[in-house]
Amino acid sequence: MSRVAVVTDSASDLDPARAASLGIAIVPLIVNFGKDAYSAGVDLSTDAFWKRMTAPDAPFPTTAACSPGDFQVVYQRAFDEGAEAIVSIHVAGTLSGTIKAAEIGAAMFKDREIQVVDSMSASMGEGILSELAVQMASAGSTAAEIAQVVTRRRADIGVYLALETLEYLKRGGRISGAQAAIGTLLSVKPIIEIKDGKVETAERVRTRGKAREKLVKLLTVRPIERLSILHTTAADVEEFAEQLIPKIPGGIDRSKVTIDLVGPSVGPHLGPGCVGAVALYVEGTSAV
Repeated sequence: MSRVAVVTDSASDLDPARAASLGIAIVPLIVNFGKDAYSAGVDLSTDAFWKRMTAPDAPFPTTAACSPGDFQVVYQRAFDEGAEAIVSIHVAGTLSGTIKAAEIGAAMFKDREIQVVDSMSASMGEGILSELAVQMASAGSTAAEIAQVVTRRRADIGVYLALETLEYLKRGGRISGAQAAIGTLLSVKPIIEIKDGKVETAERVRTRGKAREKLVKLLTVRPIERLSILHTTAADVEEFAEQLIPKIPGGIDRSKVTIDLVGPSVGPHLGPGCVGAVALYVEGTSAV
């Protein structure tokens, strides 16, 4: 393995098999359905989550951060397997207590180097930054160098999602009841943006078709280095991908594009049927 190990959490929405192939360790957040608690991606897969989430009698799921002890176990395993240092990249501290748990877990290793980085994002916003960290580690960069670059490249991440409703964000406490009520009253399809660790309503449009057109415009303002097309069991995600990709300035290598199903840690806040994308824009480029 690389001498620098990379750790993230399940809010990254990285596919477990892909993460394993890259050597990325994922610390699971907790998902609660009523009295039943699960570790995201461990004893509750993404497919199983969505089946339960959309079942007619399902209680509304809630999420909770993992514990410092969970991080301690993962960090110790990485060191035991030969890592000399760790870069740990996590969901925005403004959205979850996960990074605080990571920092406490890291503090237990007084004589080892663990760089904890706030992605200021969520879902594949942190997932793409974790993949970037792996690339740098494989090329021989130090943990400090990786943390510095990942922190800088946060500014090049764009996250936009078209939701069916703001209700799930309201229930999860990520927006106010008043914000959700405005969207409901107007019968609009809200488009949200995650920027600087905050969830903001970027646009409100009337139809799914208009929402997807607006998403394309919002996402294709700069050349894109890496693209994750996200969805929450949306039947038209492939169609959206074919609508978006040709509009990217300068084009993009299709091997740098993935279609990713949002998992149990982020899904409860979005609800079913949404589409969107996370773009890592080419560094140093400006809006076209």
